[in-house]
Amino acid sequence: MTSPIKAPSNPATSKSSPSLVSQTLSEWKTLAVLGLPIMVAQLAQMANGVVDTMMAGHASARDLAAVGIGTGIWGPVLLFFIGVLSALQPLISGHRGANQHARVMPITWQGLYIAAIGSVIMAAILTHVRPIFVALGLDAETTEIAQGYLDALAWGIPAVLLLNALRGLTDGLGHTRIIMVFFLISTVINVPFNYLFIFGFSIGDWQVPAMGGVGCGWATAASNWIAAIALLIYLNRSKIYQEFHLISDWAKPDWVEIKHVLHLGLPIGLTMFVEVSMFCAIALFLSPLGPTVIAGHQIVLNAISLFFMVPLSLGMALTLRVSFLIGAGDHFKARLLARSAIFLGLGIAAINAPILFFGRELITGLYTIDNQVQLIAIHLFALGAIFQIADVTQVTMINVLRGYKDTKIPMFIMLFSFWCVCLPLGFILTFKDWLSAPMGAAGFWAALIIGLSCAACLLTYRVFKFK
Repeated sequence: MTSPIKAPSNPATSKSSPSLVSQTLSEWKTLAVLGLPIMVAQLAQMANGVVDTMMAGHASARDLAAVGIGTGIWGPVLLFFIGVLSALQPLISGHRGANQHARVMPITWQGLYIAAIGSVIMAAILTHVRPIFVALGLDAETTEIAQGYLDALAWGIPAVLLLNALRGLTDGLGHTRIIMVFFLISTVINVPFNYLFIFGFSIGDWQVPAMGGVGCGWATAASNWIAAIALLIYLNRSKIYQEFHLISDWAKPDWVEIKHVLHLGLPIGLTMFVEVSMFCAIALFLSPLGPTVIAGHQIVLNAISLFFMVPLSLGMALTLRVSFLIGAGDHFKARLLARSAIFLGLGIAAINAPILFFGRELITGLYTIDNQVQLIAIHLFALGAIFQIADVTQVTMINVLRGYKDTKIPMFIMLFSFWCVCLPLGFILTFKDWLSAPMGAAGFWAALIIGLSCAACLLTYRVFKFK
């Protein structure tokens, strides 16, 4: 497996140098090679929670509810730690671009130490959320299943964070297909493991009882450990990684380097957590409007989340490529790519938006046959299609800035856009008549368009400031 990242080229001014158009198209081709495996990996990672929820529904409605609630708890927390560890990708890619190969494994090991500490913290959080369930008024039986699911899942947290720390190494070196393969392994294994643990199985005299929704947690934990161990074996035996060997290139904890990773990664983690938690908050705000409205909203949100994987993958590829070019000292090409990325983002939005708008009835029909829920979802999909333009632009630009290792100011931009614009404006448009007649759930989607448009404009302005 060879690296798709090419050696940097200086912006020569001679007549023989490639035109700006050909350089831009060459960079876009590199992004496609980097980004396609990233998209598959992201979908595979997302699929574990979806598979758990879907298969728990075959046990009972209560198991489905409990696993869904549990997924809503661990999802945002996991994204925070994944965001922190994602700082490894631009750091390692930058070292590779600068031919500083000796710095790759030390920074990788600091990421592994952060993952170890994060595993303890996250496991402690997941195993002590019962008071939250009680405060929400969840019944005792559902609480037991949800907490049992999270308790089991916690055993696999070290494996999940290990996979994401090692992703910093593989993606940072341009080998994005590697982590794709091992995330797919985890997802594929999770399906039969879910079946076995949910419904029970026996081998001779040894029996494992049916565990319902709790079994989903054990299945996910086991599948993540198998994928993590398989990745460790691969990295220590592959010829590709002979220069970057985990065992022989062991590095002790370096608090200066750990602080450097956290300085870059904590704002990314907080940004991801804030974004996901905002959508959770919107769902809570909509609860007084009744289950039909919430169901319609969730359908649109789920569909848009799947479409979001394309621009997100492009953004992650941009982070890798821009950081590589900066490390290589090719600031001209980094700037060219950063600024041309907005056209890529708008191109993706120009594809996604019509599909969501004109295909909204078909998409809604795949989720439900309830006419009232369909009517609400179809109405919200029209706003969701417009939302694509702002959302795709902001995720493209924020990932370009991460390639420049600029994460703190973008974090404040997103905090302002989400919590100072989206939520308060959404509440006003949904429930109050201060600006117009109450819009219901459409009010929050209108506010999302306005808030993320603010974020997209501010982030784009910041990208164009880089020289």
